[in-house]
Amino acid sequence: MKRRVLFLCTGNSARSVLAEATLRAWAGHRFEVFSAGSQPAGTVNPWALAQLAAEGIATAGLRSKSWDEFTTPDAAPMDLVVTVCDSAAAETCPVVLGDFLRVHWGLPDPAAVEGDDEDKREAFRQAHRIVKARLQALLALPAEVWDDRAALKDSLDRIGFVQPEDEASVHG
Repeated sequence: MKRRVLFLCTGNSARSVLAEATLRAWAGHRFEVFSAGSQPAGTVNPWALAQLAAEGIATAGLRSKSWDEFTTPDAAPMDLVVTVCDSAAAETCPVVLGDFLRVHWGLPDPAAVEGDDEDKREAFRQAHRIVKARLQALLALPAEVWDDRAALKDSLDRIGFVQPEDEASVHG
């Protein structure tokens, strides 16, 4: 059974799109993956698309869209909704209601980084590293945990704190 996962953010142009495309590429056979925003930017950030392409992840069909698409009576019900806004930056996360698990995996908005192209490229690279580490943790969950809602919620909440391995300790 495919689980439906919705990654939510404010603009749906960077973080939620990175998560959507990556999970779809890695486990599209296990998950139906979507992303949306409470105030969609209308376009996917070109740096997000470049980061995905650099990793060989398909970007066809990705678009910035409103979460309203997922609240209509005929919308497919979600199993999991993950907000990726950065509460540390006092960013307003969307409030969602429904019969699904909701977890928060906050991370800084790479689209908010100012500077030259290399600064922006590095911000998206780092955001994607965090997203990938968290998605690896999600994919590592044993199948039976999905049958225990309390255990699943606890596991998913912990994933929100997962960070990529420190490269110095991995290579040094």
